[in-house]
Amino acid sequence: MLFDVAARVASNSPLSSDYNVIALDAPEIAAATAPGQFVMVKPQTGLDPMLRRPFSVFEVLRDSGGRATGISLLNKRVGIGTGMLYAARAGDTVDVLGPLGRPFVPVDPPAEAWMVAGGVGLAPFATLADALAQRGTKMRLFYGARSSADLYYADYFARLGATLDLTTEDGTRGERGRITAPLARALTGGPDGPVTIYTCGPTPMMRAVAELGEAAGRPVFASLEQVMGCGMGGCYSCVVRVRRGAGSHFVRSCIEGPVFDSRALVWDALGAGH
Repeated sequence: MLFDVAARVASNSPLSSDYNVIALDAPEIAAATAPGQFVMVKPQTGLDPMLRRPFSVFEVLRDSGGRATGISLLNKRVGIGTGMLYAARAGDTVDVLGPLGRPFVPVDPPAEAWMVAGGVGLAPFATLADALAQRGTKMRLFYGARSSADLYYADYFARLGATLDLTTEDGTRGERGRITAPLARALTGGPDGPVTIYTCGPTPMMRAVAELGEAAGRPVFASLEQVMGCGMGGCYSCVVRVRRGAGSHFVRSCIEGPVFDSRALVWDALGAGH
């Protein structure tokens, strides 16, 4: 089911001068959301910004009885729309369309789930980690960022039972370097049983994760962060090239993604952005 709602801002929690988590009252969307799906968001009426912006559903919020009451979004202030979401106050309304896109498929024991996130690419993994915890699936989070100030919600995943591997480029928290380094070591000495890898973040990081996973014989599913104008396949702004049979062709990531089997992606056609 797809819903278009004017969602009330329940709370807005700043994480830094650029990042915040905004909670929205949207029970219909929350109840229908699967791990890794996204919503299209417009912070207010009017023409600026004119188009909605895609956001992974960060958390499905529930009341004390377990009923889905809303969703949260992990937001980074980079432009007009994200700036409005950063400045939103409780009681404001935000137009939200969703849930959209193909989700992650959580694995069951005895398989393990490894999540590899770069920066704000952490966003689709909170819902996935929750689904994995409900299944009793052993999980591991590889989470990298530029500095400790850019690492958020690691404790949330730890409380759900995830093993944490943290890296920062400046060495202010965890291992100094890129997150692909501990991932490569883990794959070299990894468990004998099945492991499924899920990744989201900058395209070069996801490509490196896919290559490491393929070399180790582990399936990798990537959540792409393509620019989207509508989220429903009408504008064709989010096309990506995928392999099909002996050839390749373009598909809309909002319809056939955002989650893709990494083996199908033509990485050279994705560029170096998010």
